[in-house]
Amino acid sequence: MYYVDQEQIDRRLAFIPTLLQACRELQEESETAEFGDGSLLFHLAQERTLVLAIETVTDIGSLLIDAFMMRDASSYEDIVEILSGEKVIDAELASVLTALVQMRRFLTQDYTEISRTGLHPLIGALPEALGGFAAAVPAFISKESL
Repeated sequence: MYYVDQEQIDRRLAFIPTLLQACRELQEESETAEFGDGSLLFHLAQERTLVLAIETVTDIGSLLIDAFMMRDASSYEDIVEILSGEKVIDAELASVLTALVQMRRFLTQDYTEISRTGLHPLIGALPEALGGFAAAVPAFISKESL
């Protein structure tokens, strides 16, 4: 029997609707000339939303790996690869989540180099991806806990 830190997983899963709402609001704001036309606040909000999405996915992924897979991930990309390999998520979702986590270094270390124009393409892809992730995680835990 594995120890699953269900409380930590549930807390992070419960945060996903907040990220989905942020993505929807950013998409709506991008359509208005006032905010979406290059407001610094708009771009910083996008960056923060992406960082929080990365941290949410990797935190949950790490908790699952610790509980079920008994091996360590060597990178953020490896977390997603392990989740895909262990059939927590499918290949299509893994592709989007890999693109997301690959942005972490750029967003957290190379932020002075970011070109802040328009709506980032992942903001539009995240609602479906994070929704799929939020459904896949409890399904996997249920299956593995039998």
